[in-house]
Amino acid sequence: MSPLRIVVAGMVAQYPLGGIAWDYLQYVIGLARLGHDVFYHEDTWCWPYHPSENRMTDEARYSAVFLKKFFQRYAPELAEHWHYLHLHDASYGMSRRAFDAVARTADLFINISGTSFIPDALSPHCLKVFVDTDPGYNQIVLSERPAWSVNVKRWCAEVLAHDRHFTYGENIGAPDCGVPTAGLHWQKTRMPIVLDLWEGIPIPTSPTGAWSTVMTWNVFRGKLEYGGDEYHGKPIEFDKIIGLPRRVGLPFRLALGGTEAPTAQLVAEGWAVQEGPAVTLTPQDYRDYIAASRGEVSVAKNVYVALRTAWFSCRSACYLAAARPVVVQDTGFSRVFPTGRGLHTFTNTEQAAEAIRAIERDYGHEARLARELAHAHFDSRRVLTRLIDDALAGPSDSGGAA
Repeated sequence: MSPLRIVVAGMVAQYPLGGIAWDYLQYVIGLARLGHDVFYHEDTWCWPYHPSENRMTDEARYSAVFLKKFFQRYAPELAEHWHYLHLHDASYGMSRRAFDAVARTADLFINISGTSFIPDALSPHCLKVFVDTDPGYNQIVLSERPAWSVNVKRWCAEVLAHDRHFTYGENIGAPDCGVPTAGLHWQKTRMPIVLDLWEGIPIPTSPTGAWSTVMTWNVFRGKLEYGGDEYHGKPIEFDKIIGLPRRVGLPFRLALGGTEAPTAQLVAEGWAVQEGPAVTLTPQDYRDYIAASRGEVSVAKNVYVALRTAWFSCRSACYLAAARPVVVQDTGFSRVFPTGRGLHTFTNTEQAAEAIRAIERDYGHEARLARELAHAHFDSRRVLTRLIDDALAGPSDSGGAA
C-alpha cells in the first residue's frame, strides 16, 4: 500500500491524563510506524479538564503542554504533527493555516470516539472513519436520541456524516448481542498497542505489588434505555467484586476518578483507594502504575456486559503489554480472545477469586502469556493495517475483525 496522509482525532487535550494519552496517541504513533504521514487533531469545542486543579477550565495551556511533552518523549519525529483547536478558535501546536493545508490533502480522517468535529478544511475526497470505543451506549444514543444527552442531535449528525463506522464491540451483529445497529454497518476493530513502548517493563517472575485497576465511577446523565430495559455504567457491576480483598487475602488498589464513589465502603472492604487523576497524571505515571501492579482486576460498564458487546478495555490491553496478567469481567470477548492463561474472565466474585488464585500459583508463566497475548492480538502493526484495509474496502457481510 502507498503511504497515506492520515488525520487522527481524539480527546487528549480535553482530558490530559496518562491513560487517555495512551488510548488515543498510540493510533498516531502506530500509523506513523507503518510509514504513513500522520497528524493528530483535536477539536471537541469543550472546556478541557485541568487534573491538578480538578476542574474544567477555559485555559488551553496545560493541555497544549501535555500534548507537546508526549510527542517529544515518545514520538519526537511527530513533534510538529499535532494541532489542538481550543474551543474551535485558537490553535496550538501547528498553526491553523498549516493544519488546514494538511486537511485539504488528507486521504483518511480517523475520529476515535467521535469526540472531535470533522475539520472544516477536510478534502471532500477524504474517507471519514468513526471509531466507536463505547459500544452499546453510542448505538442506543444514536437510536433513541435521549433528551438528557448533551447536543445529541448535533452529535448524531456528526457520526452519520462519516463514511465508515468501526466499533470495539466485536460481537455486534451476533445473535446473542443486543446492541442496535442504528441503521449502520459496524466494522470491527480494537485498541492498537505500540508494543516497544511497553516492553521496557520487565516480565516479572514472581508476584509483587497489588492487584489494581484505573477506573471512573461516573454514572450516566440520565436513563439509558432501549427495548424496555435500562442499562448502567460500572458502579452497578463493581458490587460483584467489592469483596475480593477479603476473599483472597492479597493487596488490592484502585486509582479512582469520577464522582459519588463509595470510598469509605471500598476502604472498609480492603481496597487501597487513590485519586485516579493524581496517580496517573502523566503518560509515564500511568505506565509506572501498571508496572508496579501484580496484575489487573476490573469490571466493565453494565451496558457492555448486559448487551454482550465483546468490548475489551484499552487499559487491559496495556496491562497485557506490560506483562501483567488480567482478570476482567466477560463482555462476550471470550469468544474473540483465548482466555484462561494470562487473561482470565469472571461473571461473579468466586470466579474472579479463583482466577487470581490460579495466576498466583504460576505467576511467572501467566505474566509471559499476558505479553504474548498482547503481541498476538493488539500489536498496532496488525490492528492498524487491518483497520486501514477494512476502511478502504468498505463494509462486507461478515464485517472485519482486527
